[in-house]
Amino acid sequence: MRTIALYRTLLPAVLSRRVIRSFGSMKVPDHPTWEPIDENKLPPPQSFDAKMVDHLERLALVDFGNQESIDRLSKAVRFADQLLLVDTTGVEPMTSVLEERALYIRQDNVCEGDSRDVLLKVAEKVVEEYYVAPPGNIPLSAKIRSSEEKEE
Repeated sequence: MRTIALYRTLLPAVLSRRVIRSFGSMKVPDHPTWEPIDENKLPPPQSFDAKMVDHLERLALVDFGNQESIDRLSKAVRFADQLLLVDTTGVEPMTSVLEERALYIRQDNVCEGDSRDVLLKVAEKVVEEYYVAPPGNIPLSAKIRSSEEKEE
């Protein structure tokens, strides 16, 4: 029984070392290198007025209908603001997280074809033989009407 417990404990560490070795020389440090963020260096917290919230809702198709959602949005923006403090001097942009591996693009071969009529039959809405995607979780027409009523 002890052997199984020891095996379960050591297996993830052994596998992670094998994965790292398979990628070659990784530039990931062995231990955390973070430091606490000085809140005074961050820009002032973002405030969101009703017009901004309506605009974000239309762009992201997300409903920020209550204060909890707006608070979560504010925390996410505040978290992203920390990226402004990162010194990227001398850091080359990456095209992939797999730094030293060649990424091959597969052939784009059609497996099944000529299914347009079948797909258009099951579509909820079709305009001029084009499938119309659903708008998301916000009925935009209702949101547009409510914002127009507010402006009047």
